[in-house]
Amino acid sequence: MAKRDYYEILGVTKSASAEEIKKAYRKLAIQYHPDKNPGDAAAEDKFKEAAEAYEVLSNPEKKQKYDQFGHQAFGPGGGGGFGGGMNMDDIFSHFGDIFGGGGFGGFGGGGGRGGAARGANLRVRVKLTLEDIVGGVEKKIKIRRAVPAEGLTFKTCTVCNGSGQITRVQNTILGQMRTASACHGCNGSGQMIDKRPDGVGADGLERLEEVVSVKIPAGVQDGMQLRVGGKGNHGPVGGPAGDLIVSIEEEAHPELVREGQNLHYDLYLSFPDVALGTTAEIPTVQGKARMKIEAGTQSGKTLRLKGKGLPSVEGYGTGDLLVHVSVWTPKSISGEEKEMLEKLQASAHFQPSPGKTDKGFFDRVKDMFQ
Repeated sequence: MAKRDYYEILGVTKSASAEEIKKAYRKLAIQYHPDKNPGDAAAEDKFKEAAEAYEVLSNPEKKQKYDQFGHQAFGPGGGGGFGGGMNMDDIFSHFGDIFGGGGFGGFGGGGGRGGAARGANLRVRVKLTLEDIVGGVEKKIKIRRAVPAEGLTFKTCTVCNGSGQITRVQNTILGQMRTASACHGCNGSGQMIDKRPDGVGADGLERLEEVVSVKIPAGVQDGMQLRVGGKGNHGPVGGPAGDLIVSIEEEAHPELVREGQNLHYDLYLSFPDVALGTTAEIPTVQGKARMKIEAGTQSGKTLRLKGKGLPSVEGYGTGDLLVHVSVWTPKSISGEEKEMLEKLQASAHFQPSPGKTDKGFFDRVKDMFQ
């Protein structure tokens, strides 16, 4: 059976605002809610159908894809990744804002799900050189984090009897509304601390030092963050650990300047070098490279060492090393040198005569960013 159009399901047009889409969905959700239609499979199907339509049309990115490609935008199953595999708990967990965070008829909202409170994330900064970045590196990082104390024992929570939830029932015009929230006695874990070692606080945690090995991929950039799962602080009363967030700080290179995957180097040459041609030693991240400078090379010309830049962190190739040639003018010269230069100055051959192939400043800048 072909899937119905999402706009048709909600009874709105493509130009409907986000608030109109939300209002239309809320109306259908109340109309076809299982509590109002017990045992009615058709009503339950329409309830799920409306939820799927709202999940797509309330998300600007998914809505744009749907407007352009229809159901095919999300593959054979449609639904933008929510679709046919959903159940009632998924619906209310995903759309708690529609019903103020609560649920109907035993289908609790996302805030009422059990489970111990998760611990806080830890954050550290790691300094990397271009040498580290070009090939990737493994860093040993010393951290201090909260972990369950040795010898800690637990017992079943006496407030929620181990469920981790406190459920409240209210009578409304739609029937009974049940809302569930994490138990205040155990923070949703279903357990309470029975015994704890001397010197350990009420949360059952102690702070210990630990060395964590972090593999940093090649091509990372300043400001990027890596996540090491489960290496943050543990939550209280046996709660799961948060993550370790590693922020990358890139150290400046003494000679090279980074721009994305490309590197830049300023090469200063004397007038005789560019007039007669020479070879120059260019620093790279991996060492040194020799480059031939053709006779007649103009100051401001950019030469390229292909593949001598940095790799993409996504694995999409390697950048280049761009060498910017500048002719160095001496600030003082001897009498003999002055006489030689005056003779050259009088020669018509040494007067500037740029051709079509000699690009100006703005053309060189344009080329650099292409």
